[in-house]
Amino acid sequence: MLRTALRNVLAAKARLAMTVLAVCLGVAFVVGTLVFAESSAAAHRAAASKNFADIAVTVTPTYVPPGPEADRNAGALDDALVRRLAALPGVSAVRPTAEGSATLNAADGSPLRAGKAWANLADAYVPGEDGKDTRHPLVEGRAPADGGELALDSGTAAAGGLRVGDTVTVATDGPVMRKRLVGIVTTEDSRVTAGGTLVLFDRATAQRLFATPGHYTSIDLLAAPGTDQVALSQRVTAMLPAGRAEATSGAAQAIQQATDIDTRTRGYRKMPMIFAGVALFIGSFLIVNTFTMVVSRRTREIALLRAIGASRRQVVRSVLWEAALLGLAASAAGFVLGLGIATVLPGLLGTAEDPLPSGPLVIGPLPVAAALSVGVGVTVLAAWLPSRKAAKVAPIEALRASRQPPSTAAFRNRGIVGAGLLVLGGGLLVSLTGAKDASVENLRNALLGCALLVVAMVALAPLLASPFLRLSGRLTRRFGVTGRLARENALRDPRRTAATASALMISTALVAGLAVIGNSTGQALDRQAATGLGADYVIGTRGNMTALDPAAERRVAGTPGVATASAVSDSVLFTGGGVRRIAGVDPGTVRDVMRLDFVSGSLKDLGPGRVAVSTSVAREQGVTVGGRIEAALGRNHQFAPYTVVGVYQDNPTAGDVLGDRAEVRRNSLLPDTVQRILVRTEGGTVSDAVEDRLRTATGNSPLVQVKDRQAVVDEAAGAMGELLTLMYGLLAIGAVISLLGIVNTLAMSVSERTREIGVLRAIGMDRAGVRRMIRLESVTVAAFGTLLGLAGGLFGAWAVGALANGALEGYALALPWGTLLLVCLGSLAIGVAAAAVPARRAAALSPLEAVGEGATTG
Repeated sequence: MLRTALRNVLAAKARLAMTVLAVCLGVAFVVGTLVFAESSAAAHRAAASKNFADIAVTVTPTYVPPGPEADRNAGALDDALVRRLAALPGVSAVRPTAEGSATLNAADGSPLRAGKAWANLADAYVPGEDGKDTRHPLVEGRAPADGGELALDSGTAAAGGLRVGDTVTVATDGPVMRKRLVGIVTTEDSRVTAGGTLVLFDRATAQRLFATPGHYTSIDLLAAPGTDQVALSQRVTAMLPAGRAEATSGAAQAIQQATDIDTRTRGYRKMPMIFAGVALFIGSFLIVNTFTMVVSRRTREIALLRAIGASRRQVVRSVLWEAALLGLAASAAGFVLGLGIATVLPGLLGTAEDPLPSGPLVIGPLPVAAALSVGVGVTVLAAWLPSRKAAKVAPIEALRASRQPPSTAAFRNRGIVGAGLLVLGGGLLVSLTGAKDASVENLRNALLGCALLVVAMVALAPLLASPFLRLSGRLTRRFGVTGRLARENALRDPRRTAATASALMISTALVAGLAVIGNSTGQALDRQAATGLGADYVIGTRGNMTALDPAAERRVAGTPGVATASAVSDSVLFTGGGVRRIAGVDPGTVRDVMRLDFVSGSLKDLGPGRVAVSTSVAREQGVTVGGRIEAALGRNHQFAPYTVVGVYQDNPTAGDVLGDRAEVRRNSLLPDTVQRILVRTEGGTVSDAVEDRLRTATGNSPLVQVKDRQAVVDEAAGAMGELLTLMYGLLAIGAVISLLGIVNTLAMSVSERTREIGVLRAIGMDRAGVRRMIRLESVTVAAFGTLLGLAGGLFGAWAVGALANGALEGYALALPWGTLLLVCLGSLAIGVAAAAVPARRAAALSPLEAVGEGATTG
């Protein structure tokens, strides 16, 4: 039976190649993702290990939670401690560091990699006895010598287009600074090589910016050759001021830094793994359909095997052995293709602003095991049902001249199961439409409902195929006899037609559902971002712990073309119901930059101890105008009564609560600062010139963002970018596998109908007519899968959208007509493309040879 399985695998090389390719795609994404994950983790570890290779111990201040004692340990690391550490036995050198964060502008004035505050590093250039800082070897220029100079690493300088001698605009958490670039260095710090930036100041400047004069943020100790690092670490710990400083080994720091960066880049691995799952799921339908057709074609062969003594178990094993061999071939091909995917993923997922680490591919046992288990496992599992069908073939089948159609009972049972699943899945989704609560339980139920709906559609597809094909026949018969024959060919085996269309149906349902949800969510985010914003520009900062200079409001207000500039101080308000965002505003100017729709009251009486609240907060606190809320503002932990002077419709620009700006500024987490400046221009003018003037008014700080209304809307909808990428990726995978499935089915159909096609050619049908017949059949199958998938996807999106409406205010179902039309046209194009090879093969058949071959086969 094993030899029989091997012969059957090799008998149809084209079918072998298409089935292997379908499984190969899924295996490739799995292997590529796992190898990419292991390789990137290894690259992080290698970079971090190299960065800390010569560091034996690092001393840092002991962390103290925010509070009155937060700054107690800031002065623990001073020059006296550096001298005592240098005198310890086994210490070869001591490198004190004053490290922080700094963001700089590129040569064109735009902020450089400002979105990665965690990796915008700043440090002190601390030379050793030889006058060089071994952590930052100079490759050009010299080290910074005073507060007016700085150095950059080569990657940062290249990304910003900066050269030695240029004036660099840089900011930490305060006013913008302009310093001359005097040196270029290299670094092995994995935070920088993973896409960050590095700015080096002289020691005194770095201490002033990130510590205090004469003090450091950390001290690195290098061990003399032969020194026991564990013993050294113990000696260092023993001499540190208790409770104020702590020692960490260089090896532990390397592991921690690699882990931190690996965690931040872990999200890049999710999308390829989703593609892998979808490819395997859709590909399984192609495998099932292929083996079903194979078993159907080999009915007489299997019956003869049974007649000469083969048992049912041997027949099952024969089909499963055939599937295992195909799976093994798919695993091997997918593994090789996966290595290629792992090689290109860093370039595809990374950007110039956010590059991924590079390094050699690391192939561990997990990708190899995954390739074999996924490739062979999925293929064998998909072939199990056809193998059971093959085993049920009775020896008497060998005496029959034609294949018997499926029994009516089988169709009836399938319809009952499909209808039951449809009721369960559809009912579960419909029940969620009234929930409007995106809780974990509801989301889990929604996924379960969608899964049941997909299975129900697959089960009911053969029953729905016949009425659809008869209805579509009214269109295909316009092509004459070829159109009628195409319809009859598709109707000949509705189960085969449905199985062929299932892959396209599932991919279309996924894409349609995601497209609707993405479009609806994007429009809701657009409305949220624009609602309540009367300003033409919003000026803010990039980090949570940075703020605008309060004097910037006056400079912005005096900028040519600005009609109104209103500063906003953001903070938090602690209430009995939780934490709310409060915006401190000036009642005199806020009306020009915010669109506030008051249900009751107004901002006229806004002042210290008096606030206006959104309808959500008013409903939560059970207050109206004139009522009071017990709350604590910002840093002030004392609860006090606040009188409500107005209730306005929920407004994302205003936030939960509006308060007096002076009071909020005094008690904000960053006292005496403003977080936003809302700008109304004369005549609503938005232009690059206006934006440049506003940037100039804020000092061209790289920490400052100047966004017009459209940029605010685009930023709010930016989360949809990943969803759209996922959607088009799923569409591409589904299209490829569906194409293979239709080609496979048509190729087998042409092979089965060799004699029939020969007769048609003999009685006068030309080659163009044969090609047209095969193409129409293919397009009909593709149209069936597309329409069924659209129906399921739209229904699922409608049901799941109810949960989104509960989590995202203003969510409403919005159909992306353009995308849906492209999906339909793309599916029809798949049908035309899939028919190309089978149609050409059918048309190339000689009438006499086809009749003779068909007679021999029959």
